[in-house]
Amino acid sequence: MNIYGSHKSFNVTMKTDFDESLSADEAGVGKINIIPQDIGRVILNLINNAFYAVTEKKKQEGESFEPIVSVSTKKIANKIEIKVKDNGNGIPQKVLDKIYQPFFTTKPTGQGTGLGLSLSYDIVKAHGGEIKVETKEGEYAVFIILLPSV
Repeated sequence: MNIYGSHKSFNVTMKTDFDESLSADEAGVGKINIIPQDIGRVILNLINNAFYAVTEKKKQEGESFEPIVSVSTKKIANKIEIKVKDNGNGIPQKVLDKIYQPFFTTKPTGQGTGLGLSLSYDIVKAHGGEIKVETKEGEYAVFIILLPSV
């Protein structure tokens, strides 16, 4: 997968773990009320950010680093959880409280608008959900979306 320009041979391992019980049956188990295009944008943004994070770490660590991005879903009580995790550099604690602010970006000029996480936050909130982040600087970041199920 060629991403971010000059690294034509860049590869990332994409892992998935989808909760089989979320396939909606006749009783409606696993259903959520969403605008698919909007939630799709959120997930795409999180995956794109994860790819960026592992790309940057690969530049620093070299060949010994194996970039991994994982996406998982799970039903938890009356919510559906979607997680996007990467083993990139994580998010520095000093900027953690700013990541959902419009126009805030840690990317170099021209590589990020600072709207991705801000819009993702707004979209998830508009769906009655929440978005959280768990991170350890230098090791990983995981974004967790919780949406109410019906």
